[in-house]
Amino acid sequence: DAGVHSQAWYAATCDRKMAEDALYRSNKDGSFLIRKSSGQDSRQPYTLVVFYNRRVYNIPIRFIESTRQYALGREKSGEERFDSVAEIVENHQRTSLVLIDSQNNTKDSTKLKHIVRVS
Repeated sequence: DAGVHSQAWYAATCDRKMAEDALYRSNKDGSFLIRKSSGQDSRQPYTLVVFYNRRVYNIPIRFIESTRQYALGREKSGEERFDSVAEIVENHQRTSLVLIDSQNNTKDSTKLKHIVRVS
């Protein structure tokens, strides 16, 4: 288990649209939650949803079978790997998370600051 189920930031029954709506309503940079990924892919079980600069970013959380660890986004060399999804959140509450906007080819960064609950 990724250590998500007891966490305040885990929105178990939330889909992408609900998550994005909740973050737009919060309208605070660094607002975030984690939801189950839309696709039924065991290699990408969760999605980190982050609000920054009036935009919502959906960042896939990958499960790396060989090491039983988790990582964010597409696989890249030298990427940070974590033993649980909770560790990803704790890490990015302290250190900035790079947000890549693939449409506009821009980069931003923010820390995970505000847990958003989906009602």
